[in-house]
Amino acid sequence: MAADPYAILFEPVNIGPVTAKNRFYQVPHCTGSGWLRPRILADLRATKAEGGWAVINTEYCSVHPSSDDLPYPSASLWDDRDIRAHALMTDKVHAHGALAGVELCLGGARMANLSTREVALSVGNLPNLAGNPFQTRQMDLQDIRDARRWHRDAALRARTAGFDLVYVYATHGYLLSQFMSKSINRRDDDYGGELKNRVRLVREIIEDTRDAVGDTMAVAVRMSAEVNGGGGGDGNPLTGETEEIFGMLGELPDLWDININDYSLEMGLSRFVPEGSLEPYVAGIKALTSKPVVSVGRFTSPDTMASQIRRGILDFIGAARPSIADPFLPQKISERRFEDIRECIGCNICYTGDAKGVPIRCTQNPTVSEEWSRGWHPERIRPRRSDASVLVIGAGPAGLEAAHALGKRGYRVMLAEAKRTLGGRVSAEAGLPGLNQWARVRDYRVGQIDKMDNVEIFRESAMTAADVLETGADHVAIATGAAWRRDGFGAEDLSCSAALAPPDALCTPDDIIAGHLPEGRVIIYDDDHYYMGSVIAEVLRAKDRDVTLITPADVISSWGAHTYDRWRAQSRLMEMGVGICVSQRLRSFDGRTVRTACTYSDREAETAADALVLVTARQPNDALYHELMKATQHKGQPPPLSVTRIGDCNAPAIIAAAVFAGHRYARELEEEIDRDNPLKYDRVFFQDG
Repeated sequence: MAADPYAILFEPVNIGPVTAKNRFYQVPHCTGSGWLRPRILADLRATKAEGGWAVINTEYCSVHPSSDDLPYPSASLWDDRDIRAHALMTDKVHAHGALAGVELCLGGARMANLSTREVALSVGNLPNLAGNPFQTRQMDLQDIRDARRWHRDAALRARTAGFDLVYVYATHGYLLSQFMSKSINRRDDDYGGELKNRVRLVREIIEDTRDAVGDTMAVAVRMSAEVNGGGGGDGNPLTGETEEIFGMLGELPDLWDININDYSLEMGLSRFVPEGSLEPYVAGIKALTSKPVVSVGRFTSPDTMASQIRRGILDFIGAARPSIADPFLPQKISERRFEDIRECIGCNICYTGDAKGVPIRCTQNPTVSEEWSRGWHPERIRPRRSDASVLVIGAGPAGLEAAHALGKRGYRVMLAEAKRTLGGRVSAEAGLPGLNQWARVRDYRVGQIDKMDNVEIFRESAMTAADVLETGADHVAIATGAAWRRDGFGAEDLSCSAALAPPDALCTPDDIIAGHLPEGRVIIYDDDHYYMGSVIAEVLRAKDRDVTLITPADVISSWGAHTYDRWRAQSRLMEMGVGICVSQRLRSFDGRTVRTACTYSDREAETAADALVLVTARQPNDALYHELMKATQHKGQPPPLSVTRIGDCNAPAIIAAAVFAGHRYARELEEEIDRDNPLKYDRVFFQDG
């Protein structure tokens, strides 16, 4: 019998004094909840432990009020009052046989302390690296002693809270990495200059932490593979000082968590970065230490995971985003249910939660951050309340998720799709440059529905109101999506004041996706500010069109800053030769000239153009809903028990919102829901509350 290719993923691994039951390791990642929403956070982490992850870590955890990062809600261990909130998590993680880890953090110049108003401390007098108009105070020797004490005290609180593993966080631009930086650290004392001095504080904090927790907890260090070298580009950590640092510190901790300096590559969008992209950077690390090594790579393929372990690249498969998309990924691999894995699509919608200071969301997993507040579980759902039948019209992301979840509940479901192809906007957009992995949203749900005898799919089945009533369905969910507008309506022009003609020279993303590409000089007007404008520019430029992207925002893809899309998108357009014009609102287009006005001065400008692509707003395709509501008002025609619009048909938004809408509809159908208070709110967890 052939050896099991995935057995290696389920081997236990020692991390100093503790043992992980397998090699699935949820690295520290932000949740948008932190100390503000401890119950939401605890149940989010507990669900992963239930799903088979061996190690579950917090997000970055501030050790003192001088490392306050609001409005980004990190975890905190400032004093003993924080212990109880963390114990919520550790108790639930331990209940499923997993280890709980905490990533202690000293902020330095990354944090401005906007809430506590403490003066930030760093290796020198540095500007705030998050763009706030504050500078740090250069730490003197007493400040350094204080920082060591704060970190040590937080480690002791972590032990009391029940953590099994404690981090020393020395990367991502926070305080310890500022000390290690050859370019930032200009000190001339024992903490600056030559390398052994620049790593002195890291060494001292590792030793302090180990001394504090003894053999009761494992000690991990999170560090870049390319300290003072590489720059996120050459894939060779040994071009910097990494090898020398490991010569000094390699055997001190119990585990090394390795990333790289370029966050847009470490947490790269699938649009730009493939699975396992960090292998060139981390491949040489294990040769520098005898301690286990973990790193990430948006791992979704069990074969890729097993290969990295067998080839000695890693000891643990680190994950943040894949563990969000499917908390039960390890269990499904163990049970060889590969088709049941909700694979991460690399859209980074999860990261917007941290960027916006709200609980994280996920396109693939609509239950994330809802485990406590709504009582949703990613794998379990309440059985149906009746024998009612449900007609879902439209097989886009909302319709597919509604049919899938309703099917799991046991309802008899008819899913009608006007086209031959399922997936709606997901299928359409998956054909655009870099977005092919978004098709996983469709493929997962279609694959699950195909297993269900109680869900029927009717392709090429456009529906009228009469058709809907003829089915006799008890409940009707209309998920017919939305279309891009071609009248200029958008956030910058709510009155449709722009004079736009002729119609045959106007296009929308729907036209481009359908293959109708304009000729000549093309202007893309992007008042959407997410990915669509820049992706359409790529499509047209790749077809040798002369393309200029104009936006009323100060930068292109401004909302894409929350997904780490903006920087790489702009770089790619510049490399492709796409013209970029910012801070300009659309005034008119006559088929030859686009006229714009500066959003600040109102000064007008003209650009020659043969075609204008409008990426502004979308109009719900809700005609069927209104037709049906009108038809059900006629006497003698028994109406369905309910008719509901879901997804873009109800309110156009991102794909994650459409999936959530479909899931929520299915969860709440025939349930008693308090519409005024549909979910529990996680208040601040006070010591006495």
